Amino acid sequence: MTFQQFAYHNVIRNSRVYAAFFLASSFSVMVFFVYTMLMFHPKIEDQFLRDIAFGGMLIAEIILIIFTLFFLFYSMSAFIQARSHEFGVLLNLGMQKQQLNRMIFIETMLLGLISVTVGIFFGFSFSKFFFMVIRELFLLDSLPLYLSWKPFALTIIVFVTLFVVISISSVVFIRKRDIIQLLRGYSNDEGPTSYKKWRAVLGFVLILTAYGLVIYSAFQMHIALSFVIVILAFWGTYYFYTDSILYLLQIIRKKKKLYWHPFRLIAFADASIKIRENAKMFFVVTIVSCIAFLSVGIVTSFTSFTTQFRELNPVSIFYSSDWDNPFEQQHVMKLTGELQREGLSYDLVKFHLKIQTSSSTRDPINIIKESEVNSLALALEIPFIDLQSGQALLVPNTKEDFGSVQVENEQTVLEESNIPIRIQGIYTKLIFPSLAIKNRSIIVSDEDYMLITEPLTGYGIKESSMTFYAFHVSEWLRTKDIGTDLDRIMNETVNATGTNPNPFYYVNPGLNYSIIRATFSLLLFTGLLVAAVLILAAGSFVYFKLYTDLERDKKQYDVLRRMGVTDQELVKIVNRQLIPQFFLPWGLAMIHSTFSFLFLQAFWVELAAVSIAKEMLLVLIAFTIIQLSYFYLIRWRYIAHILE
Repeated sequence: MTFQQFAYHNVIRNSRVYAAFFLASSFSVMVFFVYTMLMFHPKIEDQFLRDIAFGGMLIAEIILIIFTLFFLFYSMSAFIQARSHEFGVLLNLGMQKQQLNRMIFIETMLLGLISVTVGIFFGFSFSKFFFMVIRELFLLDSLPLYLSWKPFALTIIVFVTLFVVISISSVVFIRKRDIIQLLRGYSNDEGPTSYKKWRAVLGFVLILTAYGLVIYSAFQMHIALSFVIVILAFWGTYYFYTDSILYLLQIIRKKKKLYWHPFRLIAFADASIKIRENAKMFFVVTIVSCIAFLSVGIVTSFTSFTTQFRELNPVSIFYSSDWDNPFEQQHVMKLTGELQREGLSYDLVKFHLKIQTSSSTRDPINIIKESEVNSLALALEIPFIDLQSGQALLVPNTKEDFGSVQVENEQTVLEESNIPIRIQGIYTKLIFPSLAIKNRSIIVSDEDYMLITEPLTGYGIKESSMTFYAFHVSEWLRTKDIGTDLDRIMNETVNATGTNPNPFYYVNPGLNYSIIRATFSLLLFTGLLVAAVLILAAGSFVYFKLYTDLERDKKQYDVLRRMGVTDQELVKIVNRQLIPQFFLPWGLAMIHSTFSFLFLQAFWVELAAVSIAKEMLLVLIAFTIIQLSYFYLIRWRYIAHILE
């Protein structure tokens, strides 16, 4: 048998331990490859879409590279620690340390090359499906599968480099160990109660303080505290696993009625050892799981905004014109011509606004005719209004106006025309973009509208008026290419000056929605894939520890069998030992994420009056189902090995 064959058989012999490592590594390669396929896709010609795709994919790939490096480094250290006895035997039989280092390098590179090959194979196999999803997100006509050397080369170079780095650094774990230490293994000789009380208390204090600051920040919107909260939660979690839990278990031991119970004593005693030995692993799993929860939660919260976008922008295309706008007819004809060329049917409602001074606020107020609003209501299929002479409704600018503005039976007088008006309430629907309306606006009856004949004080008749053009297009998503020149003018001038110096205002919700939808959906898709890698890796950490300690656990259970413990009772003991290892880090990550979601909910309410409670609940439920499924799968295999 050659040296290479010996290394190969070592990998095959330890395939049960390497299984989760291989699966997580291959999945990371696959995700990285499909991202790279999109980055280099030749058919994404739109510069903005290319920037979104490239930017989003680049960030995701950087995260994957950093995390994969950490994951591989941690995994290899766990494997080498688990095989320390085997390495000690080989050295005792005459193997030189240089040969041992070479064997570890070959084994790691063998696993790495297989993972890269399998990951690229499945990545290319699923690229067509990935492109179909991206095509729908970006509303593209086609996004075909292509073949180029660039994605393959980049993926191979990145991951082969990672495995080379890990292979070289892996020997650090055994370089300073002599044969006796390797034969003894890496077991911790500290007692099960090795903790410091002040650090145990500090762990609780830091976590509770972080939670308190989250609640305070949610009510006061102190976003600057986020960095402090992260630091407190990070160190609080670390001390929680290294000291706080051991302190709690020590307290439980003193409660004889609770501790001295059939099988409970064994479970608590073993839990103390497992938690002490695996405290850092639990900490890593908690942080990784929390990052996965938050990444999905944050990008999912964006979908709440997009689902309410149409409700906030019911008019498909909106154009407003000041009295001195020389381009009004030219722009309106251009918009109608583009709609006709695209084959889109539309309803056009023209509003003639008059401006008067309100006696109640002493500010200018826009006056809108009831019949024109009803014409738009007919096209939008929203409720009509029926006003009597002297009655009016306030036009809401934003969704917050429905709950914050109180105008029931407000009395005012349109001073220039001396017309008394009673504002009954707020119109039940948003009809105009909020940035299009410079002043407060009300809807009055046609009779009152006709009585307004005097201009605004200090202005002429023409200067006291505005014109709105509201286009309703049933296929509003197809309007993303309508009025792009006007949209560019608006963006350039507003970005340069911070205000709208143009004599007109233009907004195309279909265009804006296509950008928002593409960006948010791509973030969601990217976040889900990255989170899947994180969750798979987090579960793999627990898997590593279970199977690296499997032989020791089997010896312990064999002793219990000789003492008369039945297989059914043994399964109960296994359950009580496995549940903390799976659900303790997951549970703490879930609590961390819940408080983070509370802050995120407050942020979205403050920013856009959008509730994300439903989406956050679905995220937590989904991850709960995933964790339960993973637990029962690993539990099934673990018990099978224990009882064999």
